[in-house]
Amino acid sequence: MSNAALRTILPIAGWPEARARAVEITGGSDPILRTPFRIGEASTAALAAVGLAAADLWELRSGRRQEIAVDVRQATASLRSGHYMKLNGSPVSTERNAVMGFYPAKNGRWSYIHANFPNHRAAALRVLGVPEDHEAVRQAVAKRDALELEEAIIAARGAGGMVRSMAEWAKHPQGAAVASLPLMEILKIGDSPSERLPEGDRPLSGIRVLDLTRVLAGPTCARTLAEHGADVLKITAAHLPSLGYQEHDTGHGKLSAYLDLREKRDAEILRGLAREADVFSQGYRPGTLANRGFSPEALAKLRPGIVVVSLCAFGHVGPWASRRGFDTVVQSVSGIADRQGKIFPVAAPGPQFYPISAIDYLTGYLMAFGAMVALARRAKEGGSWLVRISLAQTGRWLVARGEVPEAQLKDVPKDFKSAELERWSTTSETPDGKLQHLAPVVRLSETTPRWSRPSVPLGYHQPVWPGK
Repeated sequence: MSNAALRTILPIAGWPEARARAVEITGGSDPILRTPFRIGEASTAALAAVGLAAADLWELRSGRRQEIAVDVRQATASLRSGHYMKLNGSPVSTERNAVMGFYPAKNGRWSYIHANFPNHRAAALRVLGVPEDHEAVRQAVAKRDALELEEAIIAARGAGGMVRSMAEWAKHPQGAAVASLPLMEILKIGDSPSERLPEGDRPLSGIRVLDLTRVLAGPTCARTLAEHGADVLKITAAHLPSLGYQEHDTGHGKLSAYLDLREKRDAEILRGLAREADVFSQGYRPGTLANRGFSPEALAKLRPGIVVVSLCAFGHVGPWASRRGFDTVVQSVSGIADRQGKIFPVAAPGPQFYPISAIDYLTGYLMAFGAMVALARRAKEGGSWLVRISLAQTGRWLVARGEVPEAQLKDVPKDFKSAELERWSTTSETPDGKLQHLAPVVRLSETTPRWSRPSVPLGYHQPVWPGK
């Protein structure tokens, strides 16, 4: 396995290329699953960066270095960790809604309808004027221009898009805007004194993280911080749509509370929590939280020394900066799904998703890496920090890793061996029962990554920090 992908991440932290040699990488190389994209190399690099950042924080605490190791196959499996859960002995269903998927449109084009969340599904059905039925949607999409349908669904507050080739995306104004951005930015946004890390026996012991993210990427960031010792409090609201099974996957190590930021009292509670937080991670569209008084700059004034981690779909610049998007939407509009469909066609021709959620999980790992780098900078030089990334930036980075030659993609297995998955799994006692799930991937010689709290249903706890 090449360290090339890891070497592209190191400059974000200001680290020399030699740091890549500090990570022991085992377990083979791409292709690992049925995709031409180098998901093994990318996942290994992102998790190795997490390990390096955690080891840096531990060295700041203890003066001691520790050994870091990542298994390529285990790292790749983590890109679809939601598929490997069992609750009380039965698999946890992660089935997508039947309406969600690709449909042929007019003039040989394809449209992607994102329909997993009820509000997005309702928006698409409203635009198409059909009931929730796959065949009815297929017939309606076939009569529509794919670009016109894309804009109509977005205007209706839905999600989806016209399937593009990589060449088309490169020429698109948003594709060009994403190409102008680095993989991720870590920016100083305010002055404050340096802060020593709290006492503790793990890299992030005593660090408080507010997790205002949803779906996969942002929650994976906070889950990753929790596995290195952070106290994570997830904040969402009862009225926001959610897919309950995802909390079993991304909720490890977290407390979870409801706050409705439309209510003044709840917004004040969040401000109080932020005053005592070290990291504020948010995944709402640009401007959404700022309009409620929680912009990065406002947070830095409220709590000097805070690290704000900000995630969006398509980047903070360009005509799509405020557009809704998900891993599958980014795959569709940026050429990834078009390319996957050409290399691995299934029963019928057309675009396909790769067999994992690479952009989501990779983005989550990179966010956690950025948060830890910013915390180390705060400890050394002080300041408030903004870590900024988007799903589209991660997708561009993944594509830039190149493709596995087609000749090597024959007879690639669809899944991992059951013995491997068993070896990589652990069991947690949750409020819903005994949950079997994948364990943390990164291996550290002194501070073994682990979750000290089980996943819980949304809103299970009160919105207070532990010990309060």
